[in-house]
Amino acid sequence: MSLIVPADLQAKVISDEPTDEDFLTCVQDSLPYAYGLVAALCEELSHTDSEFVDNVVPPPDEQARGQLLRALASDAIRGALERHFGVRLAFQNCHRLATFRPDAAGGETYAEFTSPRAQLLNQSPELVDC
Repeated sequence: MSLIVPADLQAKVISDEPTDEDFLTCVQDSLPYAYGLVAALCEELSHTDSEFVDNVVPPPDEQARGQLLRALASDAIRGALERHFGVRLAFQNCHRLATFRPDAAGGETYAEFTSPRAQLLNQSPELVDC
């Protein structure tokens, strides 16, 4: 299960579209590690002139790793996070998440980060089962 949806939100969305705020609250409550990591990277990005910042520290445990994978594997969750924080997310493995400025997403640095070459270079035996 990706999200723990409160009964009142479940009832609301049966007849109406959820707001981004409703959805993001559910994401933050259900996937606190993933949400917190994205928020922290966005905060770091706001204090630099760099095109992107990334995380290279593995999650502290399997639960956190699962949260990150679930958040970034879902188009709805990933899109909501990108809209909310005003960034473009890029993900290479079980922990290397990057936040890019929206205008950098079409550029050379983004293309390099998301390339097959970068994916292959960012692998190690420890990451095979992550």
